Amino acid sequence: MNKIKRLSEADYHEIFPLSQFAFQYKLSEVELEKKQEEAKRHIIWGWMENEQLAAKLHLIPLSCYMNGKTFEIGGISSVATWPEYRRQGAVKHLLHHALQHMKENGQTISFLHPFAFSFYRKYGWELTFVEKNYTLPMESLKGKWGGNGYVRRIQDDIEVLHDIYTSYAKKLNGMLVRDKKWWKQRVLKDNYHIVVAYNDQKEADGYVIYKVKENKFVVEEMVYASSNGQKLLLQFIANHDSMAEKVELTVPENDNLHLLIDEPRFAQEIVPYFMARIVDVFNFLKNYPFLNSEGKPVVLHIEDSFLPENSGTYQLTQAGLETKVTTLKATNESGITCTIQTLTSIFLGYKRPIELYDIGFLQGGKKDIEQLEQLIPEQQTFLSDFF
Repeated sequence: MNKIKRLSEADYHEIFPLSQFAFQYKLSEVELEKKQEEAKRHIIWGWMENEQLAAKLHLIPLSCYMNGKTFEIGGISSVATWPEYRRQGAVKHLLHHALQHMKENGQTISFLHPFAFSFYRKYGWELTFVEKNYTLPMESLKGKWGGNGYVRRIQDDIEVLHDIYTSYAKKLNGMLVRDKKWWKQRVLKDNYHIVVAYNDQKEADGYVIYKVKENKFVVEEMVYASSNGQKLLLQFIANHDSMAEKVELTVPENDNLHLLIDEPRFAQEIVPYFMARIVDVFNFLKNYPFLNSEGKPVVLHIEDSFLPENSGTYQLTQAGLETKVTTLKATNESGITCTIQTLTSIFLGYKRPIELYDIGFLQGGKKDIEQLEQLIPEQQTFLSDFF
């Protein structure tokens, strides 16, 4: 008997009480209405016991940028089980069901925010996004940054913000492709202040969404199209020295603010954030923007115990300016062997092949690893959203 049921608005009376219990929050009537409106974007499945909701999973159809190209992704969210039904396999079945749905609908990657990394690693997800959190004295930002242009406060002008965000997001792997609803429901949902930096040509060059509270300048999101935009925004933050003693912001792992200020000794914390998983290996590789590289074909032996249809041997062959992906039926001992988790980490750009080879996560000849290294673009992973 199939216990998985596609849920609808008629089931909200069971869906949201489970979320509030599992994640330990209480929604007001207004907040509940907003959550219900957001959930219209979601595909929600429940694990039913005696026609009652025992566990649930939300799938959010999304898109992200990867090496400048757009990929369809399935965002897993709000996975929850009532305590009396835990450790009975309900979530495992829901995850498998969701992955099959993603594969059928062309979503070749999945993202999720884990309650425990070890739990989701069992099912093929891997850490691919970390946050670099800064807490620095306001004093360290004081001085002349030398940006050319000016800063202006705006209301929720989504078009202006979206253009700057998109330019920034395409330079990072994993950033979401935002639509107007996502901006309204997820990014601009709270009472933050918003300012935009303009260059001398009156072109929008960056923005910061922020609040000042308890003597701290808290950056919700800071995005810039150029170093000039960054300087204008840092100067703007520094102008709050009479209101705040500290600045808090989250940046990509490769951010270099510590090189731009005189005193780099401030709190810089690397925090594991989101996980990802390749859902459909063949179609993911087929659409991946490989670099041009001369050399022999790269053979990948992939192990995926949770979705065994992904397990197999894939060959990457350079054909002119393109890389052709084929599957090989015969097992070939030569080549590179890795799990779906390691494959995801490499191809999203979180870790380089040689790094993972050095710690034993990739097995194969050194020359094969070096050949794979040449095929994969080098671009930082970052995800500024949450779901």
